[in-house]
Amino acid sequence: MKALVNWRLFVAYVGFGVVVAWGTASLFAQDWPEWRGSGRFGVWTETGILETFPDEGLTVRWRVPINAGYSGPAVADGRVFVTDSVRGKLNDATERILAIHEETGRVLWTHEWETDYRGLEPVFAVGPRATPTVDNETVYVLSTMGNLFAFDTATGQVIWEKDFVRDYNSAIPSWGMAGAPLVDGDRLICLVGGEPDAKVVAFDKRTGEELWRALSSDWEPGYNQPTIIEAGGTRQLIIWHPRAVSALDPATGEVHWEVPYQVDMGMTVATPVWNGTHLVVTSHYNGTRVLQLNSDRPAARLLWGTEDLLSSTIGTPVIQGDYLYGVTDGEIRCLELATGRQIWASPDLLNNERSAHATAFFVRNGDRYFINNDRGELVIAKLSPEGFHEISRTKLIEPTHPPGRGRRELGAVHWSHPAYANKHIFVRNDKELIKASLAQE
Repeated sequence: MKALVNWRLFVAYVGFGVVVAWGTASLFAQDWPEWRGSGRFGVWTETGILETFPDEGLTVRWRVPINAGYSGPAVADGRVFVTDSVRGKLNDATERILAIHEETGRVLWTHEWETDYRGLEPVFAVGPRATPTVDNETVYVLSTMGNLFAFDTATGQVIWEKDFVRDYNSAIPSWGMAGAPLVDGDRLICLVGGEPDAKVVAFDKRTGEELWRALSSDWEPGYNQPTIIEAGGTRQLIIWHPRAVSALDPATGEVHWEVPYQVDMGMTVATPVWNGTHLVVTSHYNGTRVLQLNSDRPAARLLWGTEDLLSSTIGTPVIQGDYLYGVTDGEIRCLELATGRQIWASPDLLNNERSAHATAFFVRNGDRYFINNDRGELVIAKLSPEGFHEISRTKLIEPTHPPGRGRRELGAVHWSHPAYANKHIFVRNDKELIKASLAQE
């Protein structure tokens, strides 16, 4: 399956805030080959999906035992890819990738590597963060400590590999490397955090040869996902790092523009959201910034910012029409996109508790959203300026991740983004990966 999105075949529907794929890209809409699906938009285009959940819960097709980790699964060409880790003595750990047969749940192959979690925040040093990226016959995997692998999807053979610490003198941030590699044409673009001036590096996806590097690494790389948008008639690589939102030419690494935004603790986690005219980023400690994108050239300006009205830790907000929706302190909030004015707040609807790091993952399917909350539940809902309308809710998977310092009612949280593919949801915790049907019966 092709993970590269043909951007000239995409049309931004600003009125509804949806990016719709046309032409050959639609042939691959059923798979989920990378973080947040094709193009990293968090949009699931399949039809024939159930309207409400059965009273008895979803039908689970298979369960595969796995070990700990935060990384979500990727699904492509009949295979499911996921990474995990087993802790050894002190800081020692063994990480691996598993390739699983999508239909049966049979493990096709695995590959392991030894690593050392020294220097990571101890509570969260449980396993890999970055979702695998699948491109045709290759799957790219980034480990917690900066090991980059290109594997043959059929055999698990290592095609090439890099060690960011050894090869680029990268400083691994406190919560590990989280930026999933991005395929763009013949390039594999990665958040490296290397020296000199190698915060971002583009590799030849076939050989691993460096093609270009960009941005100073005077500050840590953060935890964001590289994304590509089209604005001002130009394809732009968006890199949100703890000092600015930067837009680069994905072919050369040349900087188009930068908007300063200093983020405490390096917590650039939620993926930037784009609707054609606006770009939104949000952080737990420093709130939200909304950028206005120029229509005639690659440029941007700060439209507005708020420190407290929307400050998501992990969950990426969504733009729908003229409004922005996201989760802050366990409640969903609606803001006017043009001004930042709060329209409404619905306390504790998703997570049933108020917590600074409570989160949820939104994936659009038609005019509704499938929302995974950190209690391991799956919710179907609609969002509008009139309010949050919950349609259905079901228990999906057991929360197993450590919650950190914040008190949580269940004693654990679920912070792994699922994959939606072929009318099923694929979701993991620290014990298992499951495939559950979302097909309309």
